[in-house]
Amino acid sequence: MEEVGSFFSGMKHVRHFTPSLFLSLVHVCLVQANYAPYFFDNGARSTNGNMALLSLSEDTPVGTHVYTLNGTDPEGDPVTYDLTYEAGSRRYFSVDKNLGNVTLIEELDREKEDEIEVIVSISDGLSTVSEKVRILVMDANDESPEFINTPYIVEVPEFPLSTITLFFCLSACSFFTSFNSPGFLLLCDSGNSFWSQNTPSSSSIFKIEAIDKDTGSGGSITYFLQNIHANKFTIDRHSGVLRIKTGVTLDYEKSRTHFVVVVAKDGGGKLRGDNKVFSATTTVTINVEDVQDTPPMFIGTPYYGYVYEDTLAGSEVLTVVALDGDRGKPNSIHYCIVNGSEGSFEISNTTGAISVIKSPNQLKKEVYELKVKASEISQEGDTSDHVFAMVIIRVVDLNNHPPTFYGENGPQNRFELTMYEHPPEGEILRGLKITVNDSDQGANAKFNLRLVGPGGIFRVVPQTVLNEAQVTIIVENSAAIDYESSKVLTFKLLAIEVNTPEKFSSTADVVIRLLDTNDNVPKFSSDYYIARIPENSPGGSNVVAVTATDPDSGLWGEIKYSIYGTGADLFLIHPSTGIIYTQPWAVLDAEVNSKYNFYVKAEDTDGKYSLAEVFITVLDVNDHSPEFNENIQEKTMIIGSPVKIEAIDQDAEEPNNIVDYSIMQADPANVFDIDQSTGEIKLKSYIRSLDIIHNITKNKDCIWSLVVQAKDRGSPSFSTTAVLKIDITEETLHKGPMAAFLMQTKDNPMKALGVLAGVMGIMVLITIMISTAMFWRNKRSNKVMPVRRIIKKRQMPPSRTVRMEWLKFKRPSNAAEKFVIEEEVKSLHNENSNNNIQVVPVPPASPLPPPPPALGPRSDAPGWRVPTVSGSLTPKHVIKPQKNKCHGSTHNALVSELKMRFEKRNAAFGEPHI
Repeated sequence: MEEVGSFFSGMKHVRHFTPSLFLSLVHVCLVQANYAPYFFDNGARSTNGNMALLSLSEDTPVGTHVYTLNGTDPEGDPVTYDLTYEAGSRRYFSVDKNLGNVTLIEELDREKEDEIEVIVSISDGLSTVSEKVRILVMDANDESPEFINTPYIVEVPEFPLSTITLFFCLSACSFFTSFNSPGFLLLCDSGNSFWSQNTPSSSSIFKIEAIDKDTGSGGSITYFLQNIHANKFTIDRHSGVLRIKTGVTLDYEKSRTHFVVVVAKDGGGKLRGDNKVFSATTTVTINVEDVQDTPPMFIGTPYYGYVYEDTLAGSEVLTVVALDGDRGKPNSIHYCIVNGSEGSFEISNTTGAISVIKSPNQLKKEVYELKVKASEISQEGDTSDHVFAMVIIRVVDLNNHPPTFYGENGPQNRFELTMYEHPPEGEILRGLKITVNDSDQGANAKFNLRLVGPGGIFRVVPQTVLNEAQVTIIVENSAAIDYESSKVLTFKLLAIEVNTPEKFSSTADVVIRLLDTNDNVPKFSSDYYIARIPENSPGGSNVVAVTATDPDSGLWGEIKYSIYGTGADLFLIHPSTGIIYTQPWAVLDAEVNSKYNFYVKAEDTDGKYSLAEVFITVLDVNDHSPEFNENIQEKTMIIGSPVKIEAIDQDAEEPNNIVDYSIMQADPANVFDIDQSTGEIKLKSYIRSLDIIHNITKNKDCIWSLVVQAKDRGSPSFSTTAVLKIDITEETLHKGPMAAFLMQTKDNPMKALGVLAGVMGIMVLITIMISTAMFWRNKRSNKVMPVRRIIKKRQMPPSRTVRMEWLKFKRPSNAAEKFVIEEEVKSLHNENSNNNIQVVPVPPASPLPPPPPALGPRSDAPGWRVPTVSGSLTPKHVIKPQKNKCHGSTHNALVSELKMRFEKRNAAFGEPHI
């Protein structure tokens, strides 16, 4: 700055410098005055500065902001930052040149590189300052233990507890165990002393070693075994030394190899914020070496030998075999006969072969029992363990003839037969002529017969043969002899000796060719068939195809189809193909009949058949239009009550037979509403009286004509129309059944006239019947006799209501109680007759009561009664039209006569009269 000051002070005295020279001098002075930028040093634990002594964990994720370079320039100029690396070094970090943010861009691995050298630099644009810093990579538990010197194979001698021996002598014994190789337990001696080669329990047999590249607890390793309770070994968790469990022995004869799974586990440590524990496994193969601790054993006991009549002296009879129980390093075996030979047999000391040394005819016994000894010979030639075995030798005749099968022409090993399938069970196959023979004698000629092949179809008789027999084969399962299942049945007839060591045998083939019979019934593919056909199908249309199969061959397998039943009239079936079709003239109509069912029969040429049922549904087609009963209808509508119009569609199914109603034309319009579904027609809700209707139309008779359409819902849709004349009236004030009847029959006066005529006819019929009955009863008397004295029981006066008792004809006994005649007993019925009989005749049986007349409206006038013999006659008043008031003259005369007579009687008893 002093130089700059002196420079400017010099400028005051020099006044004639050019401008270019002046600018050059200023630039040089400014450059000489620039100071270099520098980093802040905030210590090792700081996250900003120059990265000196920065430490990062190796599990830091890539992309992490790990540091911020921080520095300044003395002149206050902006600074930039940069990171560089030495040649060949990996670039682990990147830096934001302006902000100084350092980001990890490469994954760290302490085990490969635990220190990273980075050249950090800061620049103000003119000066750059660089520093080399060292970044420490801290360990994380990211490595698993690794076993070294694998695979592990250990050879260990077996050790029985009973043979633990350890010898010492006066001289010192030195031994050592080396764990530096995948080696073995080294047992050493020093001349006069030695260890037994057996491995005792708790012995250290091997050392497993694993390393972990991590440091601290993550690098410490502990060992343990998998399935510790199932194996015979333990391991020291710190040293990795593998030992045999205390009290456990290794036995070569039981298990020659053991596999031990060793697990090495580190002490755990932090990895990406979590505590991680890693482990590794390896398998140690332990081969058990055999030692001499097991006696020999004979193989293949018990031993039996045979000497036959043609055996030569010196021939070998049989060989016994003994093996050392220690299979790893077996000793040789020495054989000898202890006793039982009696000079007739000898044995090879090395092979165990027993030979006969005499001719068979010189042998005095049939059975010889030899006691044979097998001893182990050690490598030193000493005899150690031994074992005994019994050998039984029989002297027998020579069995040199096997069983032989014979046919009609000599020895034969193939027999054939052709037969029909399904013969009866128990039938003998007589077409097979088989004889079996064994030329030996005694036990050598005894053999069994057996039929080998599909089981349970045939059985052979006899099953045991001595010398010779005729072979018989009998059917046991007739159902299994089926041509359709197998056309040829093949068996082997086996003859095998029973009590001979040779078990000589022979076989013969038995081939049975089957002929077919008609044993199968045609069978339909289904028990029933369901088909549908539209009703407009033309004649000859196919409906459904039925299928039946018959596994029989030839003509028996041919099937003919036919149909029958009440529903089969409109259908035919092709006899060969089974196609069911309609008759050429058939017209199907779902409205007439939509369901048909009948039976179809499948029959073979022999008459065997089966049935299936066919169900055919005729599908409805919209082929009918709705129809009204009459094209022009007349209805009477009472205000407030609807009238109903109905059209019927003859189609069989919905929606073809569903009818919708609508009003096509009405004058005036907007007076009526119609229910689309039911066809009910009613006035608009605002029409409640005839006055409103008179305001709508000038037609005083209140009759409207409507054009009503009935349309079905089929596709295509059909419709029809009808003209409906409606007479609108108001509700009548008259009540009762007669008023209701008259209102209902207002539109049909002929109906009302018919009902009234019927009522009148019934009344006339009742009157005629009563008059006829009285006439015949009075005819028995010649004249009318005066009533002398009639005593009648007093009764309560009956009410003046209409009574129905006049219709009840009482029995004669009840009628007699009402009239008691003293002095001269005469019948009241003789008043108008000539019959003078004094005995009261029994009245005739009452006829059945006529049906009651139709009830009309009640009248307030009291009813009149006509007393009769059987009760009181009280007819009901019936309102009739004026033209029907007069009856016939005969009817009036009878009624008048009856009325007069009963008025006289009522006057006598003080009863009221008409």
